[in-house]
Amino acid sequence: MTHPLKHLLDNNQKWADGETAEDPDYFQRLSTHQNPEYLWIGCADSRVPANEIIGLDPGEVFVHRNVGNIVVHTDMNCLSVLQYAVDILKVKHIIVCGHYGCGGVIAAMENTQHGLIDNWLRHIKDICQKNKAEIDSVVDEHQKKARVCEINVREQVNNVCYTTIVQNAWLRGQTLTVHGWVYGLRDGLINDLGIMVNGPESLPETYRMSTKSTD
Repeated sequence: MTHPLKHLLDNNQKWADGETAEDPDYFQRLSTHQNPEYLWIGCADSRVPANEIIGLDPGEVFVHRNVGNIVVHTDMNCLSVLQYAVDILKVKHIIVCGHYGCGGVIAAMENTQHGLIDNWLRHIKDICQKNKAEIDSVVDEHQKKARVCEINVREQVNNVCYTTIVQNAWLRGQTLTVHGWVYGLRDGLINDLGIMVNGPESLPETYRMSTKSTD
């Protein structure tokens, strides 16, 4: 019986052969360490591959993906990735990248039930409610959905900056900037939203942490 995923295994063999043909030590070097300067927090959508979009090789970008590129203070999975990237790998940039036409965002804007995922998408629904006036001011439905994708990224950048992980990095003088981008499925281009946070000064006072507790 032919393996149902034989074509993928064959593709892997061709890819590995191609990499070692260009650089015989490629995998040996990659297996011993990773030294990325970037953490990418993106959507799980199969059309948004982080490395390819920004033209980086394996080992150059640390990646966390979930439906809707959401960062919440109760998600230990995301926070664990964030902590490892900041405290151990010492990344210099955290990129929160959403994408236009995001199914998670569109589903959150609807009142239709989709199953278990509705509980996860509540985070985006909360963002829609919080920013209702801004969203309702956009008349065109396509542009409205695009605007919510942008607002969601903006809110998730805030959530990254509010974490103890990022704020403690800033307190100890670590160079760390958080960015907000949205990727376009139709043209393959990134829209830089102009969001760059490299310290707590621009954060609401409620979320700023001046010292780390010694208790």
